[in-house]
Amino acid sequence: MVLKVFRWSPGSRERLQKYWVKARQGMTVLDALVEVQRGTDPTLAFRYACRVGMCGSCGMVINGRERWACRTLLSKLERGAVTVRPLYHFPLIRDLVVEMEPIKRKMLESKAVFVPRRPAEDEAGFAAVGGRSRERRAVDAAIECIGCGMCVSACTMVAHDPRFPGPAALNRVFTLQRDSRDGAHAERGEALLAEDVLTRCHTQANCTAVCPMQLSPTDSILALRRRAVLRLIGISPR
Repeated sequence: MVLKVFRWSPGSRERLQKYWVKARQGMTVLDALVEVQRGTDPTLAFRYACRVGMCGSCGMVINGRERWACRTLLSKLERGAVTVRPLYHFPLIRDLVVEMEPIKRKMLESKAVFVPRRPAEDEAGFAAVGGRSRERRAVDAAIECIGCGMCVSACTMVAHDPRFPGPAALNRVFTLQRDSRDGAHAERGEALLAEDVLTRCHTQANCTAVCPMQLSPTDSILALRRRAVLRLIGISPR
């Protein structure tokens, strides 16, 4: 099997480099990259950690779609050469490795940070939310985001508008706006009404389509929109 792998390092030009790998049963794209690095080209750079689909660090664009390399079987891909490139919309460090700082920056810019409603010394302010409560069920799926960046890579609006927070940050904002312990709902809600935030999402759902955790950032954004509309007409969202 032929792998066409994106190569770039500072000072060099971008290119696709071909590697030949003998595909085995159960072999993943990550297995193939490791084999190339160990046996053919030790200069090839890519990132991975857990190898079981938990950490999200091996997120790449494989045959044009964001996927976990560790969970993508070669046998499940279309026949022919397999193309592997780094995530879009992130600064390149080298080859398949990107800088994940934009995720953190967008979270901070969007105020996607928990702000306790009560003082730190008040334990009630940090009380656990019951697992079966309505409040918890409303965000159950959304809180499972691991920040792998695939949704950001797949979002066309992120490329078009650098001020758009992106699906990962807005998904986090959604969980905070439903958290009764958080004290920044009003401030965050005001920021969401800015021109480059909620109204910029075109609900193409590319983010939802590629999320390896089967989350729906699109639904989180739509929920934020509904809450914003309710506030605008003077109704306090539940």
